[in-house]
Amino acid sequence: MLSLADIREARERVSGVARHTPLERSRSFSEMSGADLHLKLENFQRTGAFKIRGAMNRIATLTEAEREAGVVTASAGNHAQGVALAAGRAGVDATVVMPKFAPVSKVKATRGYGASVRLEGVDYDEAQAYAHQLEREEDRTYVHAFDDPVVMAGQGTLGLEIVDDCPELDTVVVPIGGGGLISGVAVAIKEQLPDVRVVGVQAEGAASAAKSLEAGELREIDSVDTIADGIATRSVGERTLEVMAEYVDEVVTVDDREIALALTLLLERSKTLVEGAGAVALAAVLSEAFEYDDGETVVAALCGGNIDLNRLGTVVRRGLVQMGRYLKITIDLKDRPGELERVSSIVARTGANVYAVHHDRTSRDVAVNAAELELELETDDAEHAADIVDALEAEGYDVEILS
Repeated sequence: MLSLADIREARERVSGVARHTPLERSRSFSEMSGADLHLKLENFQRTGAFKIRGAMNRIATLTEAEREAGVVTASAGNHAQGVALAAGRAGVDATVVMPKFAPVSKVKATRGYGASVRLEGVDYDEAQAYAHQLEREEDRTYVHAFDDPVVMAGQGTLGLEIVDDCPELDTVVVPIGGGGLISGVAVAIKEQLPDVRVVGVQAEGAASAAKSLEAGELREIDSVDTIADGIATRSVGERTLEVMAEYVDEVVTVDDREIALALTLLLERSKTLVEGAGAVALAAVLSEAFEYDDGETVVAALCGGNIDLNRLGTVVRRGLVQMGRYLKITIDLKDRPGELERVSSIVARTGANVYAVHHDRTSRDVAVNAAELELELETDDAEHAADIVDALEAEGYDVEILS
């Protein structure tokens, strides 16, 4: 099984490439949660995620014959970039298989680091199956994204940094996709500070770890559906499950609404950009997915920042909805002069700001002498949004809340 010595050796191999990323106390999130909350800013890592640690360690341990034959891997994006950069620096040819719907930004970045990219399958698991086919056909070495002790040891160097920078910690919260990161981090921390609690977090739409741990063997889910694409795997690994069973204290889940809220709050309060997978640890703390004491020193690992800009707008909008800062409504109006102005004046009196207005007389869902008005409004909070709806209904309008 993975050992602390393995992780310490990995640190020597990856130190020239992987950065020692900052660990900072967040006053805002400490006040919001009641915990003494620190953020491990792995989104500042080279390639934007922790994956370079494990990839670099694995590439560094290839035999000469393996280096000459090249490597192949499968990834939703972050591991892809890690392998591409590590292989490029070592002069090793790399082929990366990514799902067809992988974020465009991650595909372009992987190619930019010099790897050959093939898009196959609808998710990570289908991409992985094709990558193993290439492994056999081209005699390449497969670099697993998580279920490899050498990769796990590389990821564990993040845990060494947490202990170095915050030796007083009580709890560390780590995302789980396939389990490579939490396995390495848990060993690195527990072997030095055995009383520290290790909490794993999965997205609700990709939650296989708790089922597998409860069963004592792998349990694969049929499909994944989450904005946290970086941890969207159907199953953890056999080797990672073994380590988690021994070293991880608890596994919890968060839903996409909680992830979106945490991501949005990080942007607003900490000026920190993360991807969905990078926000799940904070989401678990803020949503109280697990119990912690007031003043407890908690470290949340923000494992990556590679979010596609097209998706960012959608996720932030969801986060604003959760904060009560965005309101989308429809109203049926009488199709007569002055009605739109009347609604506008009511909204103006409430102090809301209008994002967008859509006025439709042709919808099949409204009467011939009526029109449908759709409003997107910027609001202060949930109470303000409720006041707007109340003000419109008090004037006789039937309001439907869309989001």
